[in-house]
Amino acid sequence: MITAVIRSATLVASLFVAAYAHAKDIERGKAAFRKCAACHAVDTTTNKVGPHLGDIMGRTAGTVEGFNFSPAMKKAGKDGLVWDETSLAEYLAAPKTKVPGTRMAFAGIRNDDELANLVTYLAALPELP
Repeated sequence: MITAVIRSATLVASLFVAAYAHAKDIERGKAAFRKCAACHAVDTTTNKVGPHLGDIMGRTAGTVEGFNFSPAMKKAGKDGLVWDETSLAEYLAAPKTKVPGTRMAFAGIRNDDELANLVTYLAALPELP
């Protein structure tokens, strides 16, 4: 009985720590997004220099209505590029490698922790402000 209680308490504590770490990553990702905010909005309607990112996960590349994507990004979408955590991390690390010919002028994020936190933040949108 005591062993079961200890196991349950350990499980609850582990879940709390994991949830706290996840929230911390999202906050760091939100801070990392400051680099992106000049060109991108996190809502689901506002296009700036770049397309909105509020509903990016699961979206086919080059398909935001009202945004004029580069031919390269449109082709990437037609060729099957759909944004998920892996494809987005690859793109944000090296945009011109992932989609040669993209118009995005950003060179990429080289810090793995910053990249992971940014992708975590973007994955949580549009639920977050």
